[in-house]
Amino acid sequence: MALQLRRANFFLFLFLFLHARSVWAKVEVRMPENVEVYLGDSAEIPCQYNFTESNGVPRFLMIQWFVKDNGSSSRFRIYYAHNDDKIVDEGTEYSGRIQVTLDQHGTRLTVHEVQLSDEREFICQVNGLSDGLTERKSHLRVFAPPEAPVIMGVQAGISVTNEMPSKVATCEARNSFPKANITWYRNNTPLVPSVGRVNVWTGDTVEASGLYSVHSTLEYRVLKEDKEANFSCEVSFFVPGAIRTVESSSVGVTVHYPATMVELWRESPEGLIKEGDTVELRCQGDGNPSPTFIFSRAREPDPDEDLDSRGNVLMLQAVSRKDGGLYRCRPRDGTSYNEVKGEMELNVHYLDPAVVVPKESEAMMKGEDLTATCNALSSLKTSTVWYKDGKTVGEGNTLHLQDATYEMTGEYVCKVTVAALPALHTSGSVHIVVQGGPQLVGEEQEVHLEEAVGRTVNLSCEARGHPAPSVTWTFDSSQSWQEVFSKSSDHMTQSVVSVVVGSDINAVCNASNDLGTDVRAFSIKAVPLVTSSAPFSPAEGSGVIIVVIILCLLLLAILGSVLYFLHKKGKIPCGRSGKQDISKEKTAKDDIVVEMKNNGNVKSEGTVLLKAVNGDENGTKKQ
Repeated sequence: MALQLRRANFFLFLFLFLHARSVWAKVEVRMPENVEVYLGDSAEIPCQYNFTESNGVPRFLMIQWFVKDNGSSSRFRIYYAHNDDKIVDEGTEYSGRIQVTLDQHGTRLTVHEVQLSDEREFICQVNGLSDGLTERKSHLRVFAPPEAPVIMGVQAGISVTNEMPSKVATCEARNSFPKANITWYRNNTPLVPSVGRVNVWTGDTVEASGLYSVHSTLEYRVLKEDKEANFSCEVSFFVPGAIRTVESSSVGVTVHYPATMVELWRESPEGLIKEGDTVELRCQGDGNPSPTFIFSRAREPDPDEDLDSRGNVLMLQAVSRKDGGLYRCRPRDGTSYNEVKGEMELNVHYLDPAVVVPKESEAMMKGEDLTATCNALSSLKTSTVWYKDGKTVGEGNTLHLQDATYEMTGEYVCKVTVAALPALHTSGSVHIVVQGGPQLVGEEQEVHLEEAVGRTVNLSCEARGHPAPSVTWTFDSSQSWQEVFSKSSDHMTQSVVSVVVGSDINAVCNASNDLGTDVRAFSIKAVPLVTSSAPFSPAEGSGVIIVVIILCLLLLAILGSVLYFLHKKGKIPCGRSGKQDISKEKTAKDDIVVEMKNNGNVKSEGTVLLKAVNGDENGTKKQ
């Protein structure tokens, strides 16, 4: 409390002292009334001072800068300097944004990155204690030129039958400070508002940044000769030390008589429309002169979406499903907009790419079941067919593979078609791989063969499996063999070996992969030759049989001769009935026919002997 009291007494003493000194001392301070600067630039506010009653700068000199608070008459300090002490006040909006320079003639305050809120009074106070105290102020003015004006003409036509001015165009100048002004022109002639002829509506908006956006609407009662007129707007605005103007581009108006009937139809293509087609829509009305049209698509409940068209034709290139909907056309005539329009519904059909599950490739074990699906989203009814190697293997969206075999390995293709629109079709595929241990083709586990000595025998092994099995051969003893054929694919391996039969042979074919093995045994019995001097051959074996048959025939001939001799000697009764019995018995039991194919001479001889034995009745008659 005592310290505060001493400070208060000090400042009271200082005030009385300065007041007394002001009688004989004086300081002059000069500052410009206004300092103008662009938004974002740096502003320099000079403050020049002069002590008239002293020589030079007094020993005690205090410089303070103050800023007037916007919206009130109060002010706050932003800078203080006393001899060597130079302090920028903390906690203000200018902390870190100002810079002050001092010399013997004055001080200069620099404000960096000027903001809109900087448009206010800046006060410079010079205090020399006994040499005087004075302050002056400068008003900092901030300017921001607007963006280029944007003019938008009315797209719909304007009828000459309108009795009141119609909206012709709008003009907007955005982001200026202070507010800009807008002036309308017709063919470079200023338009002055007049009742029943020209109306101008101007307003402004304060943006979040504090800048102004000015917009103006021109209403004009058009005449027939206005169809060739050009309308534009001019924006004028302040800048440091000047006033500038910028003119917009020009827009025209469409002047026509209103139409009473409008028709909209699809010119091409015919029939159903699919994605990718080019659709041509035409609009026709009875306006005079023939009106142009605005094509739009309904966006209920939002406003219609205007589309880019040419005259009375709307071309929709490579349409997609999102292009479907209600289309409208209306004349460019404001009075007819809500009354006369043409409408039509456009339907765009589609078929999405086929989605196959499982994707791309799927491995399954032999004997397992698998279900694959193929779906394609479409606006029309679809049909699905599954193919493998060009052959139909299923119909419908689902393909069931049961008890998988190696033959099921391969690519399965599903084709989705639309019967009502054949041009819509898509396909997908999945590659099925059936995995499993080797399986040798054929059911025999052991193969037994008989072959003549010296013959060459080919042994074959074909194994199926995935991964493709490898085939190896094993022969007993020291048999000489070689592989003469080999073929392998993703799930099949075939091997053929050649071996010369010299003795009994035992061979094993072994098929194996990472999932298992399968074996098959071959047993070859070597058949020896009939004579030791020559190798056995089928032709000579047949000759041995023929020799045996000839010996039998000779024995039969001898037996026949003995019987005939006994008959002549009367040892055998020769009654008719007995003779007939013997004859019948021999006919039934001894009627033998033998055909020898390999030796023609032996055949003839054997046949003669048989006839002699079996036909003794004829022989007796010949006696």
